[in-house]
Amino acid sequence: MAYLSLEKHKLVNLEYSLFKEILRTNRAGSYCSSSIIGCNTRKYHGLLVCPIPHLNMVRHVLLSTLDVTVIQHEKEFNLGLHKYSGNHYEPKGHKYVKQFGYDVIPQTIYRVGGVLLSVETILSEKEEQVLLKYTLLEANSDTKLKLKPFFANRSVHELTHANLEANTKFDLIENGIHLKMYDAIPGLNIQVSKSNEFVASPNWYKDIEYIKEQKRGYEYKEDLYVPGYFEFDIKKGESVIVSASTKAFKTSSFKTRFTKEVNKRIPRDSFKNDLLNAASQFFVTDKKTTSMIAGYHWYKKRLRDTLISLPLLTEALQNSDLLLEVSNSAITEVSKQYLDDEINSAPEADTPLWLFWMLQQCWDKKILEDLLSKHSDTFTKIIQAFLDGKFDNIILLDTGLLKNNDSDKPLTWMNSISNQEAVTHRNGICVDVNALWYNALKYVVSLDQYFTDKAFIESVQSIIDKLDTSFVETFWNKADKCLYDVVHNNNMDTSIRPNQIFTTAFEFSPLDKNQKKKVVDTVRRELLTPKGLRTLSPQDGFYEGIIAGPEYLREKQLHQGTVWPWLMSFYAEGYLKLHKTSGISHIKNIAQDFKKELGDHCLGTLPEYFDGNPPYKGKGAVSMAWNVAGVLKILKLIENYS
Repeated sequence: MAYLSLEKHKLVNLEYSLFKEILRTNRAGSYCSSSIIGCNTRKYHGLLVCPIPHLNMVRHVLLSTLDVTVIQHEKEFNLGLHKYSGNHYEPKGHKYVKQFGYDVIPQTIYRVGGVLLSVETILSEKEEQVLLKYTLLEANSDTKLKLKPFFANRSVHELTHANLEANTKFDLIENGIHLKMYDAIPGLNIQVSKSNEFVASPNWYKDIEYIKEQKRGYEYKEDLYVPGYFEFDIKKGESVIVSASTKAFKTSSFKTRFTKEVNKRIPRDSFKNDLLNAASQFFVTDKKTTSMIAGYHWYKKRLRDTLISLPLLTEALQNSDLLLEVSNSAITEVSKQYLDDEINSAPEADTPLWLFWMLQQCWDKKILEDLLSKHSDTFTKIIQAFLDGKFDNIILLDTGLLKNNDSDKPLTWMNSISNQEAVTHRNGICVDVNALWYNALKYVVSLDQYFTDKAFIESVQSIIDKLDTSFVETFWNKADKCLYDVVHNNNMDTSIRPNQIFTTAFEFSPLDKNQKKKVVDTVRRELLTPKGLRTLSPQDGFYEGIIAGPEYLREKQLHQGTVWPWLMSFYAEGYLKLHKTSGISHIKNIAQDFKKELGDHCLGTLPEYFDGNPPYKGKGAVSMAWNVAGVLKILKLIENYS
């Protein structure tokens, strides 16, 4: 039985199975995703979802689903499942599901009378191609399969409806068809590994519903186009491969291609390997540039997320090439966003400072030396930009502290916007920004072999000398024995938030050991949950323990109590620095809590955030890079301290 395996008595319960999802991705930036029962519950779901280069790399759902029907004695048993109005599900294929497993790739086994049919799905690593393998495990009489493709051909952010603009004509190709419905969207080739009959039966299936979009307050009904169906005989023990791709292939290659793709995958036979599978899904190659996706289904590249996630994910995967390639592209992006002569307003205050933290986490010393040698001028310019006051929305104070000065947009990771207004402005002197600032300055000074400009180093050291005193004087909250989150015009924000935890985990910190312990104790008491750290203490009057409702309301609630797993790694690091081996059992318990989550939401990965109140339900994007990276970091810390 697979490590992630669910039995029939659970799968047939739609309230259970519809809310568990699967996600597979490839290096081309494509993905395949649905509920574990095969019924799409989001507009983002689809068998083949691909980025379109000439449409700003926006992902498009090309093939929504592929319904399979088992035919015996001229009786048809449709294994598909779609939701229609009035809570009506058709054709109720879930009742035939015997087992779902996710060992190496997703596999669903259906039982129809004497027929036992296995369906496995995999994406080609570097092609916009999904492969489905149908294996007839058991059969007591002649059996046929009928495959009905449902076309969407639209952006993941939109829905489609029956229309006259769609070109519904198809061309016959080797063992399949080619259909290009719209000029701007690539055509799709669906091919079968054996000879078959394609029966034209054009139809729009109207008002298919996506329940998760409905719950999120979005449009949730669409029409999908079916041009007809494929039909072929299948014998006991036989496997048939179906390909859906933007390219046409020799169908004789499908079985070999399927096997090769499976052999590339990491078996999902343990907690660690589950996380490694998830870690590999965030890296994509566009032409010759490799970068990282922040999360699925709707996120693209986010620089801050890349800097925080990259060293942790690549270390777990032991992939030096990815570390080097993505580091170089990230450094180039930092330079582009912050150092261009035309730029006088920083997009974010903390992101360029995370770059120095990323260098500190660089686990391959040769690559670190290469990055420092190649980009030391860029690193110098970043620090100098803050010292010189290049950014009109970030001020260097006489105390050496950095002050956010932007009333129009938030400048830190707590950057939710509701009704075009920042929810957590954090205008002023932010504890996380200045913890990053101090850490970056100290790190630069420690690398005198790469930063040889004495005047520059002296100016950096003068700021450090100021921060050694001013940081604690500004942020230390004597009453609560922790750090203020923001100080603005002598107004101290006493909200207990997780941003202060960075001061206990960073290599360089202005806090002494006793102060770090008090911060860790406060965070543990007020913010720690089994799924990560809350963004606000439940004792606060603005605390929101459940995130729900329409988008504007969810954005308003986003940093008022929601739980973020990536922050937990900094708590774990700060805790273990204080308690050493005596703290391992506590951190191990934290790691085990995440193990259960890998089977609760999107299988094998971690969602964007969780409710702050029990049972800490996963919400937001189904898979986030920095959350996976954070848990991998926790496992590494346990290993190191053990």
